[in-house]
Amino acid sequence: MTKQVEKVDRVIIRFAGDSGDGMQLTGDRFTSETAAFGNDLSTLPDFPAEIRAPAGTLPGVSAFQLHFADHDILTPGDAPDVLVAMNPAALKANLKDVPRGGTVIVNTDEFTPRALTKVGYAADPLEDGSLDGYKVHRVALTTQTVKVLEGFDISRKDAERAKNMYSLGLLSWLYHRPTEATVTFLEKKFAKKPTIAAANVAAFRAGWNYGETTEDFVVSYEIAPAPMPQGTYRNIHGNLALAYGLIAAGHQSGLPLFLGAYPITPASDILHELSKHKNHGVRTFQAEDEIAGIGAALGASFGGALGVTTTSGPGIALKGETIGLAVSLELPLVICDIQRGGPSTGLPTKTEQSDLLLAMFGRNGEAPVPIVAPRSPADCFDAALEAVRIAVTYRTPVFLLSDGYLANGSEPWHIPDVADLPEIAPNFAAGPNKVHEDGSEEFWPFLRDPETLARPWAIPGTAGLEHRIGGIEKQDGTGNISYDPANHDLMVRTRAAKVAGIAIPDLEVDDPSGEAKILVLGWGSTYGPIQAACRQVRRGGQQVAHAHLRHLNPFPANLGRILKEYDRVLIPEMNLGQLSMLIRARYLVDAVGYNQVRGLPFKAAELAEVIKNLIESDAVAKVGV
Repeated sequence: MTKQVEKVDRVIIRFAGDSGDGMQLTGDRFTSETAAFGNDLSTLPDFPAEIRAPAGTLPGVSAFQLHFADHDILTPGDAPDVLVAMNPAALKANLKDVPRGGTVIVNTDEFTPRALTKVGYAADPLEDGSLDGYKVHRVALTTQTVKVLEGFDISRKDAERAKNMYSLGLLSWLYHRPTEATVTFLEKKFAKKPTIAAANVAAFRAGWNYGETTEDFVVSYEIAPAPMPQGTYRNIHGNLALAYGLIAAGHQSGLPLFLGAYPITPASDILHELSKHKNHGVRTFQAEDEIAGIGAALGASFGGALGVTTTSGPGIALKGETIGLAVSLELPLVICDIQRGGPSTGLPTKTEQSDLLLAMFGRNGEAPVPIVAPRSPADCFDAALEAVRIAVTYRTPVFLLSDGYLANGSEPWHIPDVADLPEIAPNFAAGPNKVHEDGSEEFWPFLRDPETLARPWAIPGTAGLEHRIGGIEKQDGTGNISYDPANHDLMVRTRAAKVAGIAIPDLEVDDPSGEAKILVLGWGSTYGPIQAACRQVRRGGQQVAHAHLRHLNPFPANLGRILKEYDRVLIPEMNLGQLSMLIRARYLVDAVGYNQVRGLPFKAAELAEVIKNLIESDAVAKVGV
């Protein structure tokens, strides 16, 4: 039969099923196909915290959302146009997000009375009319997959597991995705089990053929590649980009990279990735706990390496004393905090921005630390380079605040030319730096660079550079232990001045008309939703400006001036107003916070509505209505 092909500019697909149904793998493969095709894309994996939640239950639902288009996009989308539901739990957990008229593809084999009862369905939603407002495709995914694999020497259980590849094949046909890379991937993944590999490939191709031949799908869709600047691209998620950024920083600084870390969601992938790159001078140490991880990293920095530790919020709470020690020792150290929902164990697999004040103030004493925050998955690469630049140049620990959304989400990454990466010079101490009046020379470990206020970095064992370090206050210059009140006051103020004086770029403002009265100020992963919301508002004829902070300590030098140029400042955050508090205190600006802590990123349409309401309320106030 001849089928209609419809061209569309964008689509949002969500795969959802039990945590054992392979939805993350399915979404990842579909994303890889889409990236290879040349679309712009953004993803949002969403999975349970439990390693293996009870099958068929609402807490056990795992989902993967992908937004892809023939133009520049910024978010994984507010609502799915297509929902693939592998069981009743997946349908119930996700149907509320699908707009009326959306497409729902359901695996009818799983809609048994027992499965329906388990999630609280009083009647079968496929039969009771509750899906009448949607385009529903009933597909017996499990039965058809098992039938396709009848000739393979595998168990029925293994055959059923391949239903995710059947669904991937169907969706690949529906949206004209390339297939060769997925076949190659499956053959490589199951290279030691060739029968399993062949079965998954057969299921994948059968799903494609089903779409091609069934009368249930009479339309397929084409989304053209997106125009992008010339260069080489790959799909990348935030943790991988961050790991690559750290490796690149090791090369650019000439320093061996040492990671001391304890596994924790959602940061563990950085440890896993860096452990693969010993050929790039990387050494990884999976410590027995968070304190040992950062202690080893700080020891590596003392020894002349690039010390890094990775964790999430609960780990930062444990690392606090050693971060303070790094402030006192004034040694380079990069602390990667991949934020998640809290407090305590909180929401291990959900995203949040709630560690900003912890990074800013979460240590005893006056212990200021620079803070850098990436704005997108690909930007994690550049943020890692920037964090290392600051750490090495200014001899200080640096926080890199990513989060679960960036860590697990993905987008196309324009692979940079190595020649364009910034050089990072450690400038190790080479000899004595203090000349006395009698002509004698001595090495003073706290004699500072007049521009950066950084102290010398002396590799232990270098003749003539012997010195002591420790957590007790040091005398300015000599580094001897000192309890003198005036010296302590000087050292505290000097360390603060060093951080405050870090050279960072001025903040840029996106204000196309130059006439906006409202400024939306963001940081971290809110960039995509905020920018998408601003685009929506401008398309509606209203004006709004957007500025996004990469550096949160110190703030850009021009931030105060920018804030004063606008009538109102709106700060959306995935916390209860942490940046808002800092802005109000530092600049005495009556910033308006818009805050959510749902474990999910903002929706662009929601933020657009908030911006429009703020613009309109200000307009009403000015005319006295």
